[in-house]
Amino acid sequence: MITFSFKDVIDILLVALVLYYIYKLMKRSSAANIFSGIIVFIIVWIVFSQILNFRLMGTMMNYIINIGALALVVLFQEEIRRFLSTIGTTGKHNFIINFLRGKHPDNATHEDIMPIVLACLNMSKKKVGALIIIEQQIGLSEYISSGDTIDANINQRLIENIFFKNSPLHDGAMIIRKKRIAAAGCILPVSHDGDIPKQFGLRHRAALGISQKTDALAIVVSEETGTISAAKNGSFHVNLTADELEAFISQK
Repeated sequence: MITFSFKDVIDILLVALVLYYIYKLMKRSSAANIFSGIIVFIIVWIVFSQILNFRLMGTMMNYIINIGALALVVLFQEEIRRFLSTIGTTGKHNFIINFLRGKHPDNATHEDIMPIVLACLNMSKKKVGALIIIEQQIGLSEYISSGDTIDANINQRLIENIFFKNSPLHDGAMIIRKKRIAAAGCILPVSHDGDIPKQFGLRHRAALGISQKTDALAIVVSEETGTISAAKNGSFHVNLTADELEAFISQK
């Protein structure tokens, strides 16, 4: 006889919440369909082995589950990394990490943000393409090392000069770390999501790619249209005004 208690209800709800949260993270990548297939397989496995008690089918599926667990670690290594990074950089966990590191979060001030906003507005008017990445909790050292070190204060004129069409660094990304321009001409991972609008070019795909792999803020100025877009956590915000861009950069 199967017993069902209030504790079981809580257990089911918790599992459902965890799976939904994982699915939301997976949805940003092409692994969402694979994850859905895995959920269906697990449900079938539970029905055959736990509820119907089919020994042969249950045993066979148990072996598949045991072997498949190792394959999933390899298959979803990027998603697992992003999942753990998201847990470690969300909400109250930030305080724990900063305490353990002995660091305090650097809140961007109006003086830090406005040079970026004004530079983007000027480049937008002149249709100068730009890609600016602002580091958050997850370090971007591997991407910074792919470019040329700048290590300078955030300055509107410097930003515009870096992305000037004849500049050797204008094709890459500029990365800002701890209120300083760390490097320019950096190479970023490119997103291959099929949902990206066709009018978005390589800069937009790179912005989306870095926002999918890290918690960085990505700002793009389109060379074709002059529009300003921004990406965070795998989501795009397009046609931003000056106030909207400032609010985007100011968010924690």
